Amino acid sequence: MTRKNETYPLQPPRERGTGRAIALAVVMHVLLGFFLYHGIHWQNSTPAGEEAELWTEVPDLSTPKPLPPPVPVQPAPPPPKTEDADIALQQQKRKQQEAAREAQLAEQQRVKQQQEAEAKRQQQLAAQQAAQLAAQQKQAKLKQQQQQEQQQAAEKLKQQQQQQDALKKQQQEEQEQKQAKLDAQKKADAEKAAKAKAQAQADAQAKKMDAERRARIAQMQGAMGGGEGSSGNGLAKSGTGSGSGGNAASAGYSDKVQRRVRPNIVWAGDTSGLETVVSVHCAPSGTLLSATIKRSSGNSSWDDAALRAVQRSDPMPQDTDGKTPSSFLITLRPAG
Repeated sequence: MTRKNETYPLQPPRERGTGRAIALAVVMHVLLGFFLYHGIHWQNSTPAGEEAELWTEVPDLSTPKPLPPPVPVQPAPPPPKTEDADIALQQQKRKQQEAAREAQLAEQQRVKQQQEAEAKRQQQLAAQQAAQLAAQQKQAKLKQQQQQEQQQAAEKLKQQQQQQDALKKQQQEEQEQKQAKLDAQKKADAEKAAKAKAQAQADAQAKKMDAERRARIAQMQGAMGGGEGSSGNGLAKSGTGSGSGGNAASAGYSDKVQRRVRPNIVWAGDTSGLETVVSVHCAPSGTLLSATIKRSSGNSSWDDAALRAVQRSDPMPQDTDGKTPSSFLITLRPAG
């Protein structure tokens, strides 16, 4: 006994129940590590995100950042058989609790960051949708404005075309009227030329007839031996009147002469202030022997027209006694 005590130094007596306490502590630490591991793994599940079509490139925030691997729980070393073992076990337990608390705080921080990132993504998506809607509205408004401008341009072009058509039609009508007026003028000129030609032919015919008449009168005068005390034309016995057949004519003879001569007047000129007195010599049968201008109107054209009208009126009307006065005056004015 003495030898045994000398070989092994003196040791404090063992407390009863220490091994059981150590075993329970180890079991508790194992269970705590198990629960911490599965709790962290359960909270690492990625929340289901919503799909949306984006117009611009948005950083993908749906994929969570990889979490740091869980701190492996080291198996507790076998506790010493002294009080230092209990102290070490308690310190280890506190460290594990602090590690679990830090892991839980890290998980909460990660979840908060994911929520903030999701909220930010939703805001960006809403802003993009609002911008897209505004762009669509602006595009629709611009398209409507372009359609209105095109419609206004088409209407303006149509009005211009109508104005051009109206102007063209008016010009065509004016041209037609001008052409019609020109044709009418040409026709009138042609008719006037034809009338002038006919008048010239009539005048030539009248002159020819007058020449023939004078020749016949000269022949008759030659046959009668120079007349009976005539004054050059064998009609001196007949006096001269002032348009009513002279002193040998009845009161109504002048009207007969006017009715015979006036239809033969051809005059298209001025009618104001024109008056011509024509001296006429006729045979008793009414045959016109001569017609001359006794008093001119001052317009030679009208005088010629009045003289031609008298020449066309051959033979002159007879008076109430059945004979035509030998000499009388006819006063002619243009109708108007």
